[in-house]
Amino acid sequence: MARFVVKFGGSSVADTGKLYAAARKLAALKRQGHEVIGVLSARGKHTDALLAGAKEVDPDCSGRELDVLLSTGEQCSVALCAIALKRLGMDAVSLCGWQAGLRTDDSYGSARSLGLFNHRIEEELEKGRIVLVAGFQGVNDHGDITTLGRGGSDTTAVALAAYLHGDVCRIYTDVDGVYDKDPRLYHDAVKFTHISYDEMLTLARSGARVLHDRSVELAKQYGVCIEVRSTFTDGEGTMVY
Repeated sequence: MARFVVKFGGSSVADTGKLYAAARKLAALKRQGHEVIGVLSARGKHTDALLAGAKEVDPDCSGRELDVLLSTGEQCSVALCAIALKRLGMDAVSLCGWQAGLRTDDSYGSARSLGLFNHRIEEELEKGRIVLVAGFQGVNDHGDITTLGRGGSDTTAVALAAYLHGDVCRIYTDVDGVYDKDPRLYHDAVKFTHISYDEMLTLARSGARVLHDRSVELAKQYGVCIEVRSTFTDGEGTMVY
């Protein structure tokens, strides 16, 4: 038995069909006897829509209340995925960042993960459940919701893999691995079977959107090996270590 932390990006859960596809991947791992923690992003362009709505109210909005609003996208995703898993006959529970105990600093909009302050995830795993954690969010020492910035669900997944001693941190996305350039734009793009943390950081900071640079920094700090795979195909992806 292994402990899997599996993250699905917004494009991977953008509609009901894709949401069920993600749920089936999680269910398959559970049926193989593994412990499964899923981390989900907001569906499709949900975060952009929430931000646009906030800007209509106040073009200069920021801080605590904006984080409260933006965190709801991921909460919708994990709740819907839990519903789908139960429909598939699996026992699952959805947790917001604060319920999962992901503690952060006070930097609203770009908070940094500091650790876990409770044992809720472990308790739910012991009950045999698939645990679904809302990505992109945590809670500070004041009990306020914080968000981790763009790409923050990657950081959530790596943080949980680090703090919970996960055996596998798998990131599902809309490409089948890490390339030297965007394969959606360049037909001659070359896929890496493996890549170092430092090489991945260079790509991330130069505009590659496969992994958020903060997640790679955290993975390097804790020695978390990241596996990048496509949500839509079953081929091997890229290992980052």
